[in-house]
Amino acid sequence: MFIKRPSTLLLAALVSSLAFTTSCKDFLEEELVSTLTNDYYETEQGLEDLVKAAYEPTRFKYANEHSYAMFNFGTDEFTHADQVNYIYWNTYDRNRLNTGNGIESFVHDVWTADYDGINRCNIGIEKIPLINGTGSLATPAQKTQRVAELRFLRAYYYFQLVQQYGAIPVSTKATESVQLEYTRTPVPEVYRLIVSDLRFAADNLSATSSEFGRATKGAAQHYLAKVYLTRGSAVTDQRGQQPTDMDSAAYYADQVITSQRYALEADFGKLWDISSYANSRTAQTSREIIFSTQFNNVTALAGRFGNRVHSYFTMFYEDQPGMARDLLNDRPFRRLMATNYTMDIYDRKNDSRFYKSFKTAWLANNSATIPKWTAADAPTPALVGQNKFALGDTAIFIVVNNPQQTAWTEQRIARSRYRTFARYYRTNSGGTASAYDPTGPVGVRNKYPQLVKYIDPFRQGAGVNEEAGTRDGILARLAETYLIAAEAYGRKNDYTKALTYINTLRNRAAYKAGEAKPTAFSLVEGGTRGDVSSTAAALQVTMNKFTTNDPAELYPATVSSPRDRFIHFILNERTRELAGELHRWEDLVRTETLLDRAKAFNPDTRENIQAYHKLRPIPREHLERISRNGQPLNADQRREEQNPGY
Repeated sequence: MFIKRPSTLLLAALVSSLAFTTSCKDFLEEELVSTLTNDYYETEQGLEDLVKAAYEPTRFKYANEHSYAMFNFGTDEFTHADQVNYIYWNTYDRNRLNTGNGIESFVHDVWTADYDGINRCNIGIEKIPLINGTGSLATPAQKTQRVAELRFLRAYYYFQLVQQYGAIPVSTKATESVQLEYTRTPVPEVYRLIVSDLRFAADNLSATSSEFGRATKGAAQHYLAKVYLTRGSAVTDQRGQQPTDMDSAAYYADQVITSQRYALEADFGKLWDISSYANSRTAQTSREIIFSTQFNNVTALAGRFGNRVHSYFTMFYEDQPGMARDLLNDRPFRRLMATNYTMDIYDRKNDSRFYKSFKTAWLANNSATIPKWTAADAPTPALVGQNKFALGDTAIFIVVNNPQQTAWTEQRIARSRYRTFARYYRTNSGGTASAYDPTGPVGVRNKYPQLVKYIDPFRQGAGVNEEAGTRDGILARLAETYLIAAEAYGRKNDYTKALTYINTLRNRAAYKAGEAKPTAFSLVEGGTRGDVSSTAAALQVTMNKFTTNDPAELYPATVSSPRDRFIHFILNERTRELAGELHRWEDLVRTETLLDRAKAFNPDTRENIQAYHKLRPIPREHLERISRNGQPLNADQRREEQNPGY
């Protein structure tokens, strides 16, 4: 049974009723409504609240540990750090991923959240055209706008479900009583429904909205491009792919790019600006953002729906001299660390996206534990007994280097005034060692570059331990639209057109003339201190990326043709642009590269990953509750409804 009972649905929808405003936090204001019945949906206000509530399940992707476990674990991009909750999603542990071994509620949560959203949409799609409204739903145009929002959201939820689970039950009718008879709809039919809903949304949604967070025409076009690209990417999988899918993907991506409604930030780093709360809010309402899920900065209202991803990419810092846990540096849950692939796929010297995506320095915030120079490590005798650094100075520095960079030696590190953790360093005996190693034992995986995209020092409530984050979850931004367009044109063999989109992003990624570069530019990457020249020329891409096995692209050994190199280049570029933004597992499944790339770049997946892992297990709760011809499924029928391998 995948649809909630009506009373439960009503309460879930309206306790978190969303009100779109232009207040301090986008459109998200919530109020407790606990005395309503389903008759509320027969009123104009009730339907408006229902539309707002239909957005709420989009939060689920960011509200718990499903975020990384089902969307980023088990890929080439990130592996597990030393606090290993839900590690089996990264290691593909067969025993743990099989139903009956403790994952039922976990895998069922995503399923339930999406179907909850779908039923909210179905109720509104049915009832809004019938309402005799006198206010916001008085005209056919007003009603059509709201129905288009709901069809956009229904498509969003079904798209997430079909990518995770494959064939799934589909319903376009509102469920207001318990229903148990469901069968799985073939994947091609699911995609046809998604395309139909998104095309209706693209044709009928407004291009802009005064209430930030509502779906717009551009959001529908972006997802149409992504859906066509996903369907058309299939080679061996059967998604109902059509010869025109790449044309459609390119067309709808171009519609977004040329609409002039959206614009790339001139500086990639501005997207993650936390220099002040006002700047953080400005970043989250950037013209680059096409669609995002909204979170509230009022702790009493955020509840379990806060954006919790801020804690999952964190590094363990509070065990080091001069450091104490604080809001900026977060509660270090340490679930994910970047793989060597992710650290090496950037041109770290010239591509600003690496050091604007990853934090490598921590500033002292605890005067009580600042160390003092001793006779054994002081550069000069005069410094003995003096503090090695002051509050606000660097206390921890993560060196992201290559094995051949022998300047980092055990002796140099020991004599540094701050704690230095080098990925590779030369030992006193002449060997090579590592202070942090994504391929090493779990227990030592707690020092590494930290993704900055979710850092949230504006959390309230429980202070430094507050889990409910305030940052919106970015579901679609214009840079991804450019990458969708580039991939679609490349798959059409128009590499020249594809390169124009790629190089647009590369120009944005370059350090600009006059721009100060990070300390690592000269200290680690071989640049000249004080250099403020542009790096755009060094980042431009040509056809050589696809016609030769460029070592910088780390192409897997199975890749040999220009077409295959292009697809893997696009996946590399998606990491450089979108690292950690919770697209990666679906990207690799979409491109049918999950096995090759996970095995090549994530040693933790290598032993167990199998072809069937491209789909998640159908939740056991669903299989136990549905029936056939009025009878619960028997064991054989459950196996038929389950995905292969589980």
